[in-house]
Amino acid sequence: MITGAGGQLGHALAETFPDARALTRADWDITYPPPPGLAADLVLHAAAWTDVDAAEDDPQGAAAVNVGGVQHAAELGAPLVVWSTDYVFDGTKREPYVESDAPAPRGVYGRTKLHGEAAAGGRAWIVRSSWLYGWTSKNFVRTMLRLGAERDEVAVVDDQRGAPTYVGHLAEATEHLLGLPFGVYHVAGAGECTWADFAEAIFEESGLGTRVRRITTAEFGARAPRPAYSVLRSERGAPELPHWREGLRECLARL
Repeated sequence: MITGAGGQLGHALAETFPDARALTRADWDITYPPPPGLAADLVLHAAAWTDVDAAEDDPQGAAAVNVGGVQHAAELGAPLVVWSTDYVFDGTKREPYVESDAPAPRGVYGRTKLHGEAAAGGRAWIVRSSWLYGWTSKNFVRTMLRLGAERDEVAVVDDQRGAPTYVGHLAEATEHLLGLPFGVYHVAGAGECTWADFAEAIFEESGLGTRVRRITTAEFGARAPRPAYSVLRSERGAPELPHWREGLRECLARL
């Protein structure tokens, strides 16, 4: 069973697991317990609150989805895959975060995702990933393509560094992850870049002549704190993904 099938990761999982029952929010709002009779052998729990800034304004709402939702998915009694985030770290490290590094979330979103990891229980694969993008839903790639078509120049943050991750690659890696023991795994695109680097690559690969004006996080003025460095790598043998730029090309081909 896939929860959150209407989102970008849910769409990718539905392609990778075509025999799964794909549930959107209309089928099951995971802030409520599972409907009577709902059953599965494996739950791919992609439903999540992903609006980082809005979580600061509505911490209870974010927790209801990212903590309560995981708990409700676990109530089905089946093994569970839960996707978490690089935002469980504070970003003060200057080399890749591995699974044994101590989490220290700075904002509401990261805290709810960390608490959601605990709510998953002992029969779960926790998949921490970062900077997700795909061919559906709201994400950085689709936003840059829209802005790039409208403007000659776009201001993009250049002091946050991470590993963009294509949801198609992440979904495929999930198949391989199921052969590993339960626990926490870091699975993110190979390579690293800043958001400004990522934007320039998007414009270059899509043939847009839009310029990128590099700004600081402070200049951007987002409500929620972001980790300055949040590259994720695995010390536990998690599947390795292709380079983020290869994922970008695959994503743009679908768009």
